[in-house]
Amino acid sequence: MRRLTLLLSLCLACLLVQGQTLVVFGDSYVANHRRPKQETWHYLAAQQLGLKYHNYGRNGSSVAWDRARFGPRMVKRYAEMTDTADIVLVIAGHNDATLAGCNRDSLRMFRDSLSLLCQRLREKYPRARIGFVTPWHVRRPGFEPVIKTIRKVCRRHRIPVLDTKHSPIRVEDDDFRRQYFQAPDDHAHLNAEGHRLMLPTGERFLRKLMKQKRP
Repeated sequence: MRRLTLLLSLCLACLLVQGQTLVVFGDSYVANHRRPKQETWHYLAAQQLGLKYHNYGRNGSSVAWDRARFGPRMVKRYAEMTDTADIVLVIAGHNDATLAGCNRDSLRMFRDSLSLLCQRLREKYPRARIGFVTPWHVRRPGFEPVIKTIRKVCRRHRIPVLDTKHSPIRVEDDDFRRQYFQAPDDHAHLNAEGHRLMLPTGERFLRKLMKQKRP
């Protein structure tokens, strides 16, 4: 009886999720660099959950900096996205970490831009659940300060964060990158096998977002 009740609850949760719209916004983690978007863990999760899927990833995009080659910063670019969303997933920070390094002024600019992005997403999607996924924990200047800033700013805006430190992705392991990244020296872009490895963690995070009460 208990198993039947649990099964019915899971089926009901799936029915409530199906048909809703997931918007994924970010950099090349979202665009998937040189590979099809259909290989990404968030696309696969959307398929499993029955979500309508919109991908707004752009290679080289950052939260805080306009870049001639890669277009406007995300705090401006968000306006290009569809006006309808039930779930908004932001995956960003890798390029900001690279650009900011450990420079205090640059990190402050990232913090202020991220806070503004959170505010604008809330205004654009007042009824959506919003979540943020950090970049991988790369051992280079800027990454840990940027990830710390993401956690702090999102907490202030009541936006749940999936910290990739608690994922199966071991970005600093050379053998791991050879198997799961698009190239052995790539510290950003998963291959198809890497995305499948990340899928259970990402899907659990999306399910948690879905359980939240709407704002």
